[in-house]
Amino acid sequence: MAVKPIRLFGDPVLRTPAEPVKDFDKELRTLVKDLSDTMLEAPGVGLAAPQLGVGLRVFTYYVDEQLGHLVNPSLQLTEEQEEGDEGCLSLPGLVFPAKRALGVVAKGFNMYGEPVVLEGTHLLARCVQHETDHLDGVIFIDRLDPEQRKAAMKAIREAEWFADDAPVVKDSPHPTFGKAL
Repeated sequence: MAVKPIRLFGDPVLRTPAEPVKDFDKELRTLVKDLSDTMLEAPGVGLAAPQLGVGLRVFTYYVDEQLGHLVNPSLQLTEEQEEGDEGCLSLPGLVFPAKRALGVVAKGFNMYGEPVVLEGTHLLARCVQHETDHLDGVIFIDRLDPEQRKAAMKAIREAEWFADDAPVVKDSPHPTFGKAL
């Protein structure tokens, strides 16, 4: 088992857009295994490579007892949205209501470079959107309404795991009007 430390909010790698994977090699397969092991141990329903300090466009998920991963994802989102509680392994113990598209069709590749299409609704759709945001340097609190974002920032500052440096919060660059991100 290769459980790695998860980067916490405030780490610059979480705000840096990840690079597309170009080499589908042993190193990528090792990264996917490390992501899966770390996510399951945490436990979580998703984990993106930047959360382990790796700037590549790959994430793993574990939803409804389905373990998987996606490399270089592109998303098509439904127009219908739902609000639901969302948390993040990089913000331990914090959960806030966030709006997301109800459904998603995610296209990308597996760790061997073979094309993959992943379709889901509710929790799977939320997970895929959340992890793809990580690949773009976006954290879920960026998607909260201003009042909730203020509450989230207060909770972060009061969290035992948070460093003394002031965090940077930015608006998500991605509208979710049912279009691909």
